[in-house]
Amino acid sequence: MSNLCVIGLQWGDEAKGKLVDLLTERFQIVVRYQGGANAGHTVVAGSETYKLHLIPSGILNPQATNVVAPGVVVHPATLLREIHGLEERGVDVAGHLRLSERAHVVLPWHVEEDRIANETEPGEESIGTTLRGIGPCYRDKVGRRYALRLGDLLRDDFEERVHQICKFKKRYLSEFSEYPVELDADQIIRDYGTMGQELSAMIGDTNTFLLDAAESGQSILFEGAQGALLDVDHGTFPYVTSSNSSGVGVCSGSGLPPRFIHQVIGVAKCYSTRVGGGPFPTEQDNETGEHIRQLGKEFGTTTGRPRRCGWFDAVAVRYTARLSGVDRLSMMMLDVLSELDEIRICVAYEIDGRQIDDFPSHVEDLRKVRPVYETLPGWQTDITGVRSLEDLPANAVAYVQRISQLVGRPVEVISVGPDRTQTIFCNEMLSVV
Repeated sequence: MSNLCVIGLQWGDEAKGKLVDLLTERFQIVVRYQGGANAGHTVVAGSETYKLHLIPSGILNPQATNVVAPGVVVHPATLLREIHGLEERGVDVAGHLRLSERAHVVLPWHVEEDRIANETEPGEESIGTTLRGIGPCYRDKVGRRYALRLGDLLRDDFEERVHQICKFKKRYLSEFSEYPVELDADQIIRDYGTMGQELSAMIGDTNTFLLDAAESGQSILFEGAQGALLDVDHGTFPYVTSSNSSGVGVCSGSGLPPRFIHQVIGVAKCYSTRVGGGPFPTEQDNETGEHIRQLGKEFGTTTGRPRRCGWFDAVAVRYTARLSGVDRLSMMMLDVLSELDEIRICVAYEIDGRQIDDFPSHVEDLRKVRPVYETLPGWQTDITGVRSLEDLPANAVAYVQRISQLVGRPVEVISVGPDRTQTIFCNEMLSVV
Protein backbone atom coordinates (compact mmCIF):
# COMPACT_ATOMS: atom_id res chain seq x y z
CA MET A 1 0.00 0.00 0.00
CA SER A 2 1.23 3.50 -0.82
CA ASN A 3 2.40 5.86 1.89
CA LEU A 4 0.93 9.35 1.77
CA CYS A 5 1.98 12.76 3.07
CA VAL A 6 -0.51 15.57 3.78
CA ILE A 7 0.99 19.07 3.47
CA GLY A 8 -0.60 22.47 4.04
CA LEU A 9 0.10 24.77 1.10
CA GLN A 10 -0.67 28.17 2.63
CA TRP A 11 0.14 29.85 5.97
CA GLY A 12 -1.33 27.01 8.01
CA ASP A 13 -4.92 26.48 9.21
CA GLU A 14 -5.89 24.75 5.95
CA ALA A 15 -8.03 22.08 7.72
CA LYS A 16 -5.35 19.40 7.38
CA GLY A 17 -6.62 17.76 10.57
CA LYS A 18 -9.97 16.98 9.01
CA LEU A 19 -8.38 15.39 5.96
CA VAL A 20 -5.93 13.32 8.01
CA ASP A 21 -8.80 12.11 10.19
CA LEU A 22 -10.74 11.08 7.08
CA LEU A 23 -7.77 9.25 5.60
CA THR A 24 -6.59 7.36 8.68
CA GLU A 25 -8.92 4.42 8.15
CA ARG A 26 -6.76 3.56 5.12
CA PHE A 27 -3.48 3.63 7.07
CA GLN A 28 -1.89 1.68 9.89
CA ILE A 29 0.42 4.45 11.13
CA VAL A 30 0.01 8.25 11.34
CA VAL A 31 3.18 10.34 11.82
CA ARG A 32 3.51 13.92 13.04
CA TYR A 33 7.02 14.92 11.98
CA GLN A 34 7.63 18.63 12.79
CA GLY A 35 6.43 21.66 14.72
CA GLY A 36 5.24 21.85 18.30
CA ALA A 37 2.25 22.90 20.37
CA ASN A 38 2.02 26.04 18.21
CA ALA A 39 0.13 23.90 15.69
CA GLY A 40 -3.61 23.44 16.03
CA HIS A 41 -5.62 20.79 14.19
CA THR A 42 -9.41 20.69 14.56
CA VAL A 43 -11.29 17.46 13.86
CA VAL A 44 -15.11 17.33 13.89
CA ALA A 45 -16.73 13.91 14.29
CA GLY A 46 -20.51 14.09 14.49
CA SER A 47 -21.37 16.38 17.40
CA GLU A 48 -17.85 16.12 18.85
CA THR A 49 -15.07 18.62 18.15
CA TYR A 50 -11.47 17.74 19.00
CA LYS A 51 -8.68 20.33 19.07
CA LEU A 52 -5.25 18.72 18.76
CA HIS A 53 -1.85 20.35 19.10
CA LEU A 54 0.84 17.69 19.52
CA ILE A 55 -0.97 14.41 19.08
CA PRO A 56 -1.47 13.31 15.44
CA SER A 57 -4.99 13.66 14.05
CA GLY A 58 -5.15 9.90 13.54
CA ILE A 59 -5.66 9.36 17.26
CA LEU A 60 -9.43 9.08 16.75
CA ASN A 61 -8.91 5.95 14.65
CA PRO A 62 -8.63 3.03 17.13
CA GLN A 63 -6.81 0.93 14.51
CA ALA A 64 -3.96 3.38 13.89
CA THR A 65 -0.65 3.79 15.71
CA ASN A 66 0.21 7.48 16.06
CA VAL A 67 3.85 8.61 16.13
CA VAL A 68 5.35 11.87 17.33
CA ALA A 69 8.65 11.81 15.43
CA PRO A 70 12.10 13.37 16.17
CA GLY A 71 11.38 16.57 14.24
CA VAL A 72 8.68 17.61 16.72
CA VAL A 73 9.46 19.71 19.80
CA VAL A 74 7.38 18.55 22.76
CA HIS A 75 6.06 20.52 25.72
CA PRO A 76 5.27 17.64 28.12
CA ALA A 77 2.65 19.50 30.16
CA THR A 78 0.70 20.41 27.02
CA LEU A 79 1.00 16.86 25.73
CA LEU A 80 -0.28 15.38 28.99
CA ARG A 81 -3.22 17.79 29.12
CA GLU A 82 -4.10 16.72 25.60
CA ILE A 83 -3.78 13.02 26.49
CA HIS A 84 -5.90 13.37 29.62
CA GLY A 85 -8.54 15.42 27.79
CA LEU A 86 -8.88 12.78 25.08
CA GLU A 87 -8.95 9.90 27.57
CA GLU A 88 -11.73 11.63 29.52
CA ARG A 89 -13.73 11.58 26.28
CA GLY A 90 -13.16 7.86 25.81
CA VAL A 91 -10.22 7.95 23.38
CA ASP A 92 -7.54 5.30 24.02
CA VAL A 93 -4.37 7.38 23.68
CA ALA A 94 -1.73 5.44 25.59
CA GLY A 95 -2.31 2.28 23.57
CA HIS A 96 -1.96 4.08 20.24
CA LEU A 97 0.72 6.72 20.75
CA ARG A 98 4.50 6.46 20.38
CA LEU A 99 6.83 9.35 21.24
CA SER A 100 10.34 9.62 19.84
CA GLU A 101 13.07 9.63 22.45
CA ARG A 102 14.89 11.93 20.03
CA ALA A 103 12.18 14.63 20.07
CA HIS A 104 13.40 17.77 21.80
CA VAL A 105 11.72 19.13 24.93
CA VAL A 106 10.35 22.64 25.40
CA LEU A 107 11.43 23.82 28.87
CA PRO A 108 10.61 26.88 31.02
CA TRP A 109 13.68 28.78 29.84
CA HIS A 110 12.50 28.44 26.25
CA VAL A 111 9.19 30.14 27.06
CA GLU A 112 11.03 32.90 28.94
CA GLU A 113 13.44 33.38 26.06
CA ASP A 114 10.54 33.58 23.60
CA ARG A 115 8.94 36.32 25.68
CA ILE A 116 12.15 38.35 25.96
CA ALA A 117 13.16 37.96 22.32
CA ASN A 118 9.76 38.95 20.95
CA GLU A 119 8.98 42.03 23.00
CA THR A 120 7.96 44.60 20.38
CA GLU A 121 7.86 48.36 20.38
CA PRO A 122 4.48 50.07 19.80
CA GLY A 123 3.60 49.78 16.13
CA GLU A 124 6.30 47.20 15.44
CA GLU A 125 5.18 44.20 13.37
CA SER A 126 5.29 40.87 15.20
CA ILE A 127 6.75 37.82 13.45
CA GLY A 128 3.72 35.87 14.65
CA THR A 129 5.19 33.64 17.37
CA THR A 130 2.75 31.99 19.79
CA LEU A 131 5.26 32.60 22.65
CA ARG A 132 5.25 28.91 23.56
CA GLY A 133 9.01 28.48 23.41
CA ILE A 134 9.01 26.65 20.08
CA GLY A 135 11.63 28.78 18.32
CA PRO A 136 14.08 28.86 21.26
CA CYS A 137 13.75 25.08 21.62
CA TYR A 138 14.67 24.61 17.95
CA ARG A 139 17.52 27.08 18.44
CA ASP A 140 18.91 25.00 21.32
CA LYS A 141 18.46 21.87 19.21
CA VAL A 142 20.73 23.32 16.54
CA GLY A 143 23.11 24.73 19.18
CA ARG A 144 23.21 21.24 20.78
CA ARG A 145 24.94 22.05 24.05
CA TYR A 146 21.89 23.20 26.03
CA ALA A 147 19.25 20.93 24.53
CA LEU A 148 17.29 18.12 26.18
CA ARG A 149 15.36 15.37 24.41
CA LEU A 150 12.44 13.29 25.66
CA GLY A 151 14.72 10.32 26.31
CA ASP A 152 16.90 12.53 28.54
CA LEU A 153 14.05 12.90 31.02
CA LEU A 154 14.52 9.23 31.91
CA ARG A 155 18.31 9.13 32.15
CA ASP A 156 20.48 9.16 35.27
CA ASP A 157 22.20 12.45 34.41
CA PHE A 158 18.94 14.40 33.94
CA GLU A 159 19.28 16.34 37.21
CA GLU A 160 22.87 17.28 36.50
CA ARG A 161 21.98 18.48 33.01
CA VAL A 162 19.13 20.68 34.24
CA HIS A 163 21.30 22.33 36.89
CA GLN A 164 24.01 22.97 34.30
CA ILE A 165 21.60 24.47 31.75
CA CYS A 166 19.70 26.54 34.33
CA LYS A 167 22.92 28.11 35.53
CA PHE A 168 23.77 29.23 32.00
CA LYS A 169 20.24 30.28 31.01
CA LYS A 170 19.72 32.50 34.07
CA ARG A 171 22.96 34.33 33.39
CA TYR A 172 22.31 34.55 29.66
CA LEU A 173 18.66 35.65 29.80
CA SER A 174 19.25 38.18 32.59
CA GLU A 175 21.40 40.18 30.16
CA PHE A 176 18.36 40.85 27.96
CA SER A 177 15.45 41.01 30.40
CA GLU A 178 14.14 44.06 32.24
CA TYR A 179 13.11 41.77 35.09
CA PRO A 180 14.98 39.11 37.11
CA VAL A 181 14.83 35.70 35.41
CA GLU A 182 13.68 33.04 37.86
CA LEU A 183 14.45 29.44 36.96
CA ASP A 184 14.14 26.96 39.82
CA ALA A 185 16.24 23.99 38.72
CA ASP A 186 14.98 21.72 41.50
CA GLN A 187 11.35 22.47 40.65
CA ILE A 188 11.99 21.87 36.94
CA ILE A 189 13.63 18.54 37.81
CA ARG A 190 10.62 17.50 39.89
CA ASP A 191 8.04 18.61 37.35
CA TYR A 192 9.71 17.29 34.23
CA GLY A 193 10.93 14.13 35.95
CA THR A 194 7.35 13.34 36.99
CA MET A 195 5.99 14.07 33.52
CA GLY A 196 8.74 11.98 31.97
CA GLN A 197 7.77 9.03 34.11
CA GLU A 198 4.10 9.41 33.17
CA LEU A 199 5.05 9.41 29.48
CA SER A 200 7.78 6.77 29.78
CA ALA A 201 5.74 3.84 28.45
CA MET A 202 5.15 5.77 25.21
CA ILE A 203 8.75 7.04 24.75
CA GLY A 204 11.03 4.96 22.56
CA ASP A 205 12.97 4.60 19.32
CA THR A 206 10.44 5.65 16.68
CA ASN A 207 13.14 5.65 13.98
CA THR A 208 13.54 1.90 14.20
CA PHE A 209 9.78 1.43 14.57
CA LEU A 210 9.05 3.42 11.39
CA LEU A 211 11.88 1.90 9.37
CA ASP A 212 10.73 -1.61 10.31
CA ALA A 213 7.14 -0.70 9.47
CA ALA A 214 8.04 0.84 6.10
CA GLU A 215 10.30 -2.03 5.09
CA SER A 216 7.59 -4.57 5.98
CA GLY A 217 5.04 -2.76 3.81
CA GLN A 218 2.84 -1.20 6.48
CA SER A 219 0.91 1.87 5.30
CA ILE A 220 2.00 5.23 6.69
CA LEU A 221 0.30 8.63 6.64
CA PHE A 222 2.52 11.67 7.32
CA GLU A 223 0.81 14.72 8.83
CA GLY A 224 2.37 18.13 8.37
CA ALA A 225 1.87 21.00 10.81
CA GLN A 226 1.49 24.69 9.96
CA GLY A 227 1.81 25.38 6.21
CA ALA A 228 4.47 25.45 3.51
CA LEU A 229 4.57 29.27 3.35
CA LEU A 230 5.75 29.18 6.98
CA ASP A 231 8.73 26.93 6.20
CA VAL A 232 11.81 28.35 7.93
CA ASP A 233 13.97 27.92 4.81
CA HIS A 234 11.48 28.32 1.97
CA GLY A 235 8.64 30.46 3.36
CA THR A 236 8.05 34.17 3.95
CA PHE A 237 11.09 34.55 6.20
CA PRO A 238 11.31 35.89 8.90
CA TYR A 239 7.53 35.63 9.31
CA VAL A 240 7.69 31.85 9.46
CA THR A 241 7.73 28.98 11.93
CA SER A 242 10.94 27.36 13.22
CA SER A 243 10.82 24.10 11.28
CA ASN A 244 10.54 22.83 7.71
CA SER A 245 6.76 22.84 7.36
CA SER A 246 6.75 22.20 3.61
CA GLY A 247 7.17 18.78 2.02
CA VAL A 248 10.96 19.05 2.19
CA GLY A 249 10.82 18.46 5.97
CA VAL A 250 9.12 15.07 5.92
CA CYS A 251 12.23 12.93 5.73
CA SER A 252 14.40 14.83 8.21
CA GLY A 253 11.54 15.12 10.68
CA SER A 254 10.29 11.54 10.52
CA GLY A 255 13.56 9.67 10.03
CA LEU A 256 12.33 7.89 6.90
CA PRO A 257 14.15 8.30 3.56
CA PRO A 258 12.37 9.66 0.46
CA ARG A 259 11.77 6.26 -1.15
CA PHE A 260 9.09 5.54 1.46
CA ILE A 261 6.99 8.58 0.52
CA HIS A 262 4.89 7.55 -2.45
CA GLN A 263 2.26 10.28 -2.74
CA VAL A 264 1.79 13.84 -1.51
CA ILE A 265 -1.57 15.57 -1.22
CA GLY A 266 -1.54 19.34 -0.78
CA VAL A 267 -4.26 20.97 1.31
CA ALA A 268 -5.46 24.52 0.68
CA LYS A 269 -8.48 26.58 1.61
CA CYS A 270 -10.52 27.94 -1.26
CA TYR A 271 -9.44 31.37 -0.01
CA SER A 272 -6.38 32.54 1.96
CA THR A 273 -5.71 33.25 5.64
CA ARG A 274 -2.73 33.98 7.84
CA VAL A 275 -2.14 34.85 11.51
CA GLY A 276 0.26 37.47 12.82
CA GLY A 277 2.57 39.73 10.86
CA GLY A 278 4.11 39.39 7.43
CA PRO A 279 3.09 40.23 3.87
CA PHE A 280 -0.22 38.90 2.56
CA PRO A 281 -0.76 40.04 -1.05
CA THR A 282 -4.43 39.06 -1.37
CA GLU A 283 -5.54 40.20 2.10
CA GLN A 284 -8.97 41.82 2.24
CA ASP A 285 -8.99 44.14 5.23
CA ASN A 286 -12.56 45.12 4.48
CA GLU A 287 -16.14 43.81 4.53
CA THR A 288 -15.24 40.89 2.27
CA GLY A 289 -12.44 39.79 4.59
CA GLU A 290 -14.71 40.09 7.63
CA HIS A 291 -17.45 38.14 5.83
CA ILE A 292 -15.01 35.29 5.15
CA ARG A 293 -13.69 35.44 8.74
CA GLN A 294 -17.14 35.12 10.29
CA LEU A 295 -18.48 32.42 7.97
CA GLY A 296 -15.23 30.44 8.14
CA LYS A 297 -14.88 30.93 11.91
CA GLU A 298 -11.35 32.09 11.22
CA PHE A 299 -9.93 32.30 14.71
CA GLY A 300 -6.76 30.43 15.70
CA THR A 301 -7.11 26.95 17.22
CA THR A 302 -4.04 27.54 19.40
CA THR A 303 -4.20 31.28 20.11
CA GLY A 304 -7.81 32.31 19.40
CA ARG A 305 -6.47 35.25 17.40
CA PRO A 306 -8.61 36.42 14.45
CA ARG A 307 -7.03 35.35 11.19
CA ARG A 308 -6.38 37.75 8.35
CA CYS A 309 -8.50 36.72 5.35
CA GLY A 310 -8.28 37.24 1.61
CA TRP A 311 -8.70 35.80 -1.86
CA PHE A 312 -7.07 32.60 -3.06
CA ASP A 313 -3.47 33.18 -4.16
CA ALA A 314 -2.63 30.79 -7.00
CA VAL A 315 0.92 32.17 -7.33
CA ALA A 316 1.74 31.20 -3.74
CA VAL A 317 0.01 27.82 -3.86
CA ARG A 318 1.59 26.89 -7.19
CA TYR A 319 4.99 27.60 -5.60
CA THR A 320 4.33 25.50 -2.48
CA ALA A 321 2.77 22.66 -4.49
CA ARG A 322 5.96 22.41 -6.55
CA LEU A 323 8.18 22.81 -3.48
CA SER A 324 6.37 20.05 -1.61
CA GLY A 325 6.17 17.58 -4.51
CA VAL A 326 2.37 17.61 -4.46
CA ASP A 327 0.57 15.09 -6.66
CA ARG A 328 -3.03 16.08 -5.89
CA LEU A 329 -4.99 18.84 -4.17
CA SER A 330 -7.57 18.86 -1.42
CA MET A 331 -9.60 22.08 -1.55
CA MET A 332 -11.17 22.94 1.79
CA MET A 333 -13.99 25.20 3.00
CA LEU A 334 -15.57 25.86 -0.38
CA ASP A 335 -18.87 26.48 1.44
CA VAL A 336 -17.52 29.66 3.06
CA LEU A 337 -17.62 31.42 -0.33
CA SER A 338 -21.22 30.46 -1.13
CA GLU A 339 -22.84 33.82 -0.36
CA LEU A 340 -20.52 35.95 -2.51
CA ASP A 341 -21.68 37.40 -5.83
CA GLU A 342 -18.19 37.31 -7.28
CA ILE A 343 -14.99 35.53 -6.27
CA ARG A 344 -11.47 36.55 -7.14
CA ILE A 345 -8.34 34.50 -7.72
CA CYS A 346 -4.85 35.97 -7.78
CA VAL A 347 -3.28 34.66 -11.01
CA ALA A 348 -0.04 36.71 -11.06
CA TYR A 349 1.77 39.58 -9.33
CA GLU A 350 2.80 43.02 -10.53
CA ILE A 351 6.03 44.49 -9.13
CA ASP A 352 8.02 47.50 -10.32
CA GLY A 353 5.93 47.77 -13.46
CA ARG A 354 6.28 44.16 -14.59
CA GLN A 355 4.16 41.06 -14.18
CA ILE A 356 5.62 37.95 -12.56
CA ASP A 357 4.36 34.41 -12.01
CA ASP A 358 6.93 33.30 -9.44
CA PHE A 359 6.74 33.73 -5.67
CA PRO A 360 9.37 36.26 -4.44
CA SER A 361 12.03 34.96 -2.03
CA HIS A 362 12.47 38.23 -0.13
CA VAL A 363 9.78 39.49 2.19
CA GLU A 364 10.18 43.12 1.13
CA ASP A 365 9.63 42.20 -2.51
CA LEU A 366 6.48 40.33 -1.50
CA ARG A 367 5.26 43.43 0.33
CA LYS A 368 5.54 45.44 -2.88
CA VAL A 369 3.62 43.10 -5.19
CA ARG A 370 0.13 43.92 -6.36
CA PRO A 371 -2.07 40.90 -7.11
CA VAL A 372 -3.41 40.44 -10.61
CA TYR A 373 -6.93 39.13 -10.19
CA GLU A 374 -9.28 37.08 -12.28
CA THR A 375 -12.96 37.39 -11.29
CA LEU A 376 -15.35 34.44 -11.41
CA PRO A 377 -19.11 34.39 -10.74
CA GLY A 378 -20.28 33.04 -7.38
CA TRP A 379 -22.97 30.38 -6.92
CA GLN A 380 -25.00 31.86 -4.05
CA THR A 381 -26.30 28.45 -3.02
CA ASP A 382 -25.85 26.57 0.25
CA ILE A 383 -23.60 23.62 -0.60
CA THR A 384 -23.06 22.20 2.91
CA GLY A 385 -25.41 19.32 2.13
CA VAL A 386 -23.80 18.39 -1.19
CA ARG A 387 -22.06 15.00 -1.23
CA SER A 388 -21.14 14.48 -4.88
CA LEU A 389 -19.35 16.45 -7.55
CA GLU A 390 -22.36 16.18 -9.83
CA ASP A 391 -24.56 18.04 -7.31
CA LEU A 392 -22.24 21.00 -6.87
CA PRO A 393 -23.36 24.21 -8.64
CA ALA A 394 -21.66 24.66 -12.00
CA ASN A 395 -20.00 27.90 -10.88
CA ALA A 396 -18.52 26.16 -7.82
CA VAL A 397 -17.10 23.39 -10.00
CA ALA A 398 -15.72 25.99 -12.43
CA TYR A 399 -14.02 27.82 -9.56
CA VAL A 400 -12.28 24.68 -8.31
CA GLN A 401 -11.33 23.70 -11.86
CA ARG A 402 -9.74 27.11 -12.40
CA ILE A 403 -7.67 26.70 -9.23
CA SER A 404 -6.56 23.28 -10.48
CA GLN A 405 -5.46 24.81 -13.80
CA LEU A 406 -3.53 27.63 -12.15
CA VAL A 407 -1.80 25.46 -9.55
CA GLY A 408 -1.10 22.71 -12.08
CA ARG A 409 -2.42 19.81 -9.98
CA PRO A 410 -5.69 17.81 -10.10
CA VAL A 411 -8.20 18.17 -7.27
CA GLU A 412 -9.24 14.95 -5.54
CA VAL A 413 -11.01 16.21 -2.42
CA ILE A 414 -13.46 19.09 -1.88
CA SER A 415 -14.66 20.02 1.60
CA VAL A 416 -18.04 21.74 2.03
CA GLY A 417 -18.18 21.89 5.83
CA PRO A 418 -16.30 20.93 9.00
CA ASP A 419 -17.86 17.51 9.61
CA ARG A 420 -16.35 14.28 8.26
CA THR A 421 -19.43 13.69 6.13
CA GLN A 422 -19.19 17.11 4.46
CA THR A 423 -16.52 15.91 2.07
CA ILE A 424 -16.58 15.13 -1.64
CA PHE A 425 -14.05 12.60 -2.92
CA CYS A 426 -13.93 13.10 -6.67
CA ASN A 427 -13.98 9.63 -8.19
CA GLU A 428 -12.71 11.13 -11.42
CA MET A 429 -10.35 13.83 -10.22
CA LEU A 430 -10.88 17.38 -11.41
CA SER A 431 -8.02 17.38 -13.85
CA VAL A 432 -5.63 20.03 -15.03
CA VAL A 433 -6.82 21.29 -18.40
